Amino acid sequence: MNKNTFFTAVLLIFLSLTNIAFAEETPVTQLKNFLAASKSFSAEFKQVLINEQGNPVQTSYGMFYLQRPGKFRWNYAKPFQQEIIATNGKVSFYDVDLEQVTIKKLDASVGSTPALLLSGQVSLEDNFTMEEQGTEGDMQWIKLLPKKQEGSFKYVTIGLEKGTLAGMELMDNFGQLTRIYFSKILLNPPLKSTLFDFTPPKGVDVFSED
Repeated sequence: MNKNTFFTAVLLIFLSLTNIAFAEETPVTQLKNFLAASKSFSAEFKQVLINEQGNPVQTSYGMFYLQRPGKFRWNYAKPFQQEIIATNGKVSFYDVDLEQVTIKKLDASVGSTPALLLSGQVSLEDNFTMEEQGTEGDMQWIKLLPKKQEGSFKYVTIGLEKGTLAGMELMDNFGQLTRIYFSKILLNPPLKSTLFDFTPPKGVDVFSED
């Protein structure tokens, strides 16, 4: 799966992350509340790419930052340095090793379904069929099946631990699974607006839809 499509398709689903009092609410209700009101989010992440045979083929590590509305930043540190920054309706993909930056419009880069959640005002029911997947360890899982089929992924599964986002999985249309585990999570931390600024370094190749 095209890595640009994957990153934007999955990540925009979480542009409305929030902290909630989960109490006795069902997992789907927790998710709805979780997607309703958060202003910011930060966490370390581990991402595992699994092929069609069920074997892990690459593991990546880094930091994820999110600020509503419409801003996020993924800093990949290992095994390769990459940065993905969304702000002002655009997403910039910076591959340090390739010395290349690709800039896309936010909606065009992810397809209409996930991008609708950027506003935080679109109900999950309008865009996804939600299915509770039960509990694994301390995590409750909810599967989101897109109602529109033109996207690049079959489903996204979200893991909540005590009402807080702790993991996610994405299955693409080629049978490839990507798992992301979050740790050292901070909900509604104060994030500087400059964190989401990005200027392509001098000397790199820049490809833009504009």
